[in-house]
Amino acid sequence: MTWADVVRFAAHALSQHRRRSLLSLLGVVIGVVAVISLTALGEGARRYVVDQFASLGSGLLVVMPGKTDTTGFMPGMGGAPNDLTLEDARTLERQLPEVIRVVPITAGGTTLSRLERSRQALIVGTTRDFLRVRELAITRGRFLPAGDFERGAPVVVLGRKLAKELFEEEDPIGQAVRVDDWRMRVIGLLAPRGTQMGMDMDEAAMVPVATGLRMSNRKSLMRVVLQLRPGADMRIVKQKVIDLISDRHGEEDITCISQEAVMNSLSSILQVLTLVVAGIAGISLSVAGIGIMNVMLVSVSERTSEVGLLKALGATRTQILLIFLFEAVLLSATGGAVGLGLGWFLIEVVVAFYPAVPASPPVWAVVAVVGVSLATGTIFGVLPAWRASRLDPVLALAAR
Repeated sequence: MTWADVVRFAAHALSQHRRRSLLSLLGVVIGVVAVISLTALGEGARRYVVDQFASLGSGLLVVMPGKTDTTGFMPGMGGAPNDLTLEDARTLERQLPEVIRVVPITAGGTTLSRLERSRQALIVGTTRDFLRVRELAITRGRFLPAGDFERGAPVVVLGRKLAKELFEEEDPIGQAVRVDDWRMRVIGLLAPRGTQMGMDMDEAAMVPVATGLRMSNRKSLMRVVLQLRPGADMRIVKQKVIDLISDRHGEEDITCISQEAVMNSLSSILQVLTLVVAGIAGISLSVAGIGIMNVMLVSVSERTSEVGLLKALGATRTQILLIFLFEAVLLSATGGAVGLGLGWFLIEVVVAFYPAVPASPPVWAVVAVVGVSLATGTIFGVLPAWRASRLDPVLALAAR
């Protein structure tokens, strides 16, 4: 009996029991699809986070009111003992030579209207340097005027979608809109940018930071973003920021978060979650392997006389073992291939509907799932194959 005979015999045996083979195949397919799709989504989420941070300028340090502690609250949640003010931002700008840009930011939702059209929108109070820090662009007009933080001109820069909804095909530059009870003049139009760090820039409106604070009737900034000079030591600057604000407030009541630290932390968390989810999904492959073993054991008991005939015709124990082992491997390999193809298809469907998430299975996941599916057939096929090879030919023929 040649290797070709072994392969042909195993394939024929599986085709004779199609329903049983298809059910075993389905178990492997489900396991492979689960591993491929879940790891792809995890990797897509990680890439999305990294891309979001990469879309910002490099070397950023974010200062927020409220000190993070072990209570589990986000900075500023539950109240901060002191406001983070424009004067604080001005102090950082004057006393930190390592910083090239200081961008105070406040934000809140309100109503924008023009004639009979109105809609809710995010109003971002900031400065001219926000354009550089967020790496945005202007397609028409200009961005917010340069000058002192406390100068609050009644001007606004609109995101692309927001401008289209309010003005349709008209040119918005130089025209007026109402922001709640404020009459604002449109001076610029942002280039299409999409969602950046959870903020849809195409549907946002930007006003001078002092104007934004007066509109919301508040004094505290939401955050201050610092952009460091190339080569500046992030840890040293961070400590200087904490010391400066602590001297002004009389206590340490702010949180400083570096762009790189947040990106690395989130990336690591998502990688761990991807591995955990992949491990859980991989359990289904083990369950599928047990199913294959059960199917092969039943197959051996039903084909006892067939094994006896093969042995009577000269087939060796090794050849009998290989026939049944190859059946199990063929089942798992086919299930792995089908599952891999189906998993890729599902990923493409997800990306088509959610192009912002670059879901794609990592190479290690593809290699692992192929290896595990083959190993599943081999490992769980050994016992039935060994049992078939140990059958006594005389007793096996008598079973006819």
